[in-house]
Amino acid sequence: MSLAKQNSQRYIFHADDDEDDRELFVDVIREIDPSVILVQAGDGLQLMEILNTINDPIPEILFLDINMPGKGGFECLEEIRRQEGRVKELNIIILSTSNDPKDIEKSLELGANFYAVKPSQYDALRCFVKDVLDIDWEMTENIKNFRLI
Repeated sequence: MSLAKQNSQRYIFHADDDEDDRELFVDVIREIDPSVILVQAGDGLQLMEILNTINDPIPEILFLDINMPGKGGFECLEEIRRQEGRVKELNIIILSTSNDPKDIEKSLELGANFYAVKPSQYDALRCFVKDVLDIDWEMTENIKNFRLI
């Protein structure tokens, strides 16, 4: 069963230590689809605490920053992919300011679905998030390009 089809309500998680980035993300989600329930974490420790205590529903998508205090995105990604149950199958998009090929490769190796460099302008972020929300996740297995632009 697709995570997106559990019920009619969409749940999206976003983990980023930058408060301005989190607020901008909220604005984008509200503009695209005000019915989306967005859960945000300010760091990796908070994210994992939320994920480890959640029963239902499992989020459809996690937008995950790499560089966060306490526990970074790579550590979270690795921990999520080691878990048992449905959390392990979470669709994860690394959303980072880094365009370092090593970070992109490491994200792929650790099991992220996609990697994207944070757009620097609001309209670009809105278009990016809308495109991600429109993805048919059941079809992504055939996608060859790991990096979203």
